Amino acid sequence: MSTGTPAGPDGHGDGTDERLRRWRLVLGGDAADGTGHGLAGRDAAMDKALGALYNTGDGRQRGRDRSAGLGASAPSVARWLGDIRSYFPSSVVQVMQRDAIDRLGLSALLLEPEMLQAVEADVHLVGTLLSLNKAMPETTKETARAVVRKVVEDLEKRLATRTRATLTGALDRSARVSRPRHRDIDWNRTIAANLKHYLPEYRTVVPERLIGYGRAAQSVKKEVVLCIDQSGSMAASVVYASVFGAVLASMRSIATRLVVFDTAVVDLTDQLDDPVDVLFGTQLGGGTDINRALAYCQSQITRPADTVVVLISDLYEGGIRNEMLKRVAAMKASGVQFVTLLALSDEGAPAYDRDHAAALAALDAPAFACTPDLFPEVMAAAIEKRPLPIPDASAGR
Repeated sequence: MSTGTPAGPDGHGDGTDERLRRWRLVLGGDAADGTGHGLAGRDAAMDKALGALYNTGDGRQRGRDRSAGLGASAPSVARWLGDIRSYFPSSVVQVMQRDAIDRLGLSALLLEPEMLQAVEADVHLVGTLLSLNKAMPETTKETARAVVRKVVEDLEKRLATRTRATLTGALDRSARVSRPRHRDIDWNRTIAANLKHYLPEYRTVVPERLIGYGRAAQSVKKEVVLCIDQSGSMAASVVYASVFGAVLASMRSIATRLVVFDTAVVDLTDQLDDPVDVLFGTQLGGGTDINRALAYCQSQITRPADTVVVLISDLYEGGIRNEMLKRVAAMKASGVQFVTLLALSDEGAPAYDRDHAAALAALDAPAFACTPDLFPEVMAAAIEKRPLPIPDASAGR
C-alpha cells in the first residue's frame, strides 16, 4: 500500500490517521470497529474486494454477517478478479485466487471461459486446471490450453537458458577421457592439470595425466528418465517437471524419457516437443504405485552407466515397498545415477513418507526437495557422477 500522509513532529495528527487507516485495512470490519476510522474511494474498494473473500464466517471476521461476498456466479467472480488485479500486485493476486478456490469452492467456475480469461495465471492455477481436465467442457478447453501455455512459456524463458548452459558444461566434462589418443587430447586442460609438474630447467611441463575430448561420433552422451508422481499433491512438481522435460529433450546430447504414474504408468515421451501436451496428458489425483513405475523405467534402460533416473514423488507408496527398494538398489548396482526429489517446486518443505525416504538414503539415494532454480545443478552433478547439491534443510531423514 502507499505510505500516505507522513506523521507530524510529535508522532500524532496526520501520522496517527495513517496508522489507523492501515490498521483498518488490515482488520476489516465496520468503520467503527477497533479503529473508528472510515474508508473512502480506493481504500473502500480494496476493503470490499478483501471482504468478499475473507469476510466469510471462517476467516478474520469469524461469526459476523457477511458484508460482501463472491456468490456463485461467474460474472461476479470475474468482476472481483478484475478488481483485485487493479488494487494488488501480481504475487498477492495469485495468493488471493488460490484462497478463493480453496475457501469458497470456486473450482467449477474455472470451467467457464470468461473466468479463465480473468484470472492471473500461475503454476498453482495450472495444477487446478489439470485436476479439472477430465470434467472440462469442449468450449473451455482451448481457453484453458491458452492459460497453461502462457505459464509454460514464462517458465521456459526463466529456466531454459541456464539449464542448457549448466548441462552442456556437465556433459562436456563427463565426456572427457583419461587415456585419449593423440588427436583427442585437450591440450589446454591437460597443461592446466599438470602445471605442478613444470620443470624450470627444461622450461616444459611433463604431463602425467592426459585429458581428452569425448568421442564426437557419439551424439547422445547421456540418457535421462523423469519418473513423475501425478497424485494430486504433486501438481506444481508435475508442471515444473514437464517444462524441464521439454528443455532436456531439446538437447541433442541427452535422450530424455518422461513417465508419469499413479496406479497406472503412462509414457509421454513422444509429446515432449510440447510441454502443454504433456501436461494435458497427465491425470492429477488417484493412488500411487512407485514400484510399477520404476519397473517400467528399469525396462527402458539400455545404457545404465550413462543413465540418470529422476524419481519425483512424495514417496507415499501404494504398491510393494520392498520391491520398490530392490529396484532402486538394482539400478544403482548397474551404474544408474538415481535421484529422488520429494518435490520440484518453490513451495518449501513438502509432506513425504519419512520411512521410505530413510530407506532410500540407506541405499545411497537420498531424497530431498528441490527448487526449479536448483534443478540444473542437481542434474549436472548426477551427469558428472559427483555428490548432489542437497539443501541442508530438505534432505529426507
